[in-house]
Amino acid sequence: MKEEQVLSRMSMLAPVIPSEAKEKAKGLFKYLGPAFVVSVAYMDPGNFGTNISGGSTFGYNLLWVILWSNIMAIFVQILSAKLGIATGVNLPEHCGQLFSRRVNWGFWSVATVAAMATDLAEFLGGVLGFNLLFGIPLMWAAALTGIITYVICYLQKYGHQLVERIITGMVAVISISYVWEMFISKPDWGQVAYHTAVPMLSSDSIMIAVGMLGATVMPHVIYLHSQLVQPRRTDCKDDCTHHLKMAKMDVFIAMNMAFIVNAAMVVVSAAVFNGNGLNVDGIEQAYRTLEPLMGNMAAGAFGLALLASGLSSSAVGTMAGEVILKGFLGFDIRASIRRIVTMLPAIAILMAGIDPLEALVYSQVILSFALPAAIIPLMLITNKAEIMGKFKNSFLTNSLGWVIVSMIVALNGVLLYLIFTGQA
Repeated sequence: MKEEQVLSRMSMLAPVIPSEAKEKAKGLFKYLGPAFVVSVAYMDPGNFGTNISGGSTFGYNLLWVILWSNIMAIFVQILSAKLGIATGVNLPEHCGQLFSRRVNWGFWSVATVAAMATDLAEFLGGVLGFNLLFGIPLMWAAALTGIITYVICYLQKYGHQLVERIITGMVAVISISYVWEMFISKPDWGQVAYHTAVPMLSSDSIMIAVGMLGATVMPHVIYLHSQLVQPRRTDCKDDCTHHLKMAKMDVFIAMNMAFIVNAAMVVVSAAVFNGNGLNVDGIEQAYRTLEPLMGNMAAGAFGLALLASGLSSSAVGTMAGEVILKGFLGFDIRASIRRIVTMLPAIAILMAGIDPLEALVYSQVILSFALPAAIIPLMLITNKAEIMGKFKNSFLTNSLGWVIVSMIVALNGVLLYLIFTGQA
């Protein structure tokens, strides 16, 4: 009799458990999206440039930079999401309300230079992807990249979730392509584990290390994330705590996917290029070199990942530009005009015949110098109880945040010193 009762209860519970799991999954999927859009910036063509240079020149030595940068990225993106969820106002708008006009012009100027540096990397990635995969001439590829980016941004009028799905699909293409390449490149996994855990830096590698940091923790998406979470925002009295919890999971999943992709880029470059004594100094060279070493499919996967990265990150950069301009200065410029302005540096580099990989690395170093201008106001605003209420930063959050800012400023300072003394 007891056995029959136990079996009866188990049969009653059986359909309940899966349905509860389904409900939890639905609840999570409802909030997934903003961090995946943001994560595109963490695996954009700038990452290709710095990671290929780092892996081919220094082997596995700089993998720890990817890990530390990813931890910083998770922290600042959660902080940005928290600001948007708690207040319903994005970071640039808060700056526009709290700081003087002169200070906001300064913030806007730094953010605009960072946006141009970002767009330089993203635009060049799309152009090179079309050129390498389909043999399209660079200037035609530039026009095609600009048109597709504009179309993706235009689709926002049909709902932000449509753009999120398109960009998430491209993230999946990038992730699958590079993770597959990582495993077929047959790296030294012992060295991978060692250099991920143990920091190692020299005067000749600091330029690449700072570039990796700038390519991984991106200023424009710190501004953007506080806006992207708002369409899912509900009344804070009822659901803000739950929304923040789901946003943290969104960030954790998306940023760790970006970490795996970035680590895979370094690992592939270290195993294939450095492991064969090759110092690759160009994205085209990386593509051409992969073909004889790993086959047509590996080279094709590289080109496809680069193309998806360039197109998706260009769209995200354009979205961020809108948030930055409206928030800091209170006025707007049509997306098409703004897109043309931010494309100009990339087109100038193509016309001048400057090496795209070198341009990508330097653009990411510029982003590292722009980072404090985004993180410092974020730290100051999220620590104000009159703005954040119960979501005000804890002592631990403040401590971690200012440690991160100090590390970025110190690393940038060391790089400047080495540049001016001729050691970098």
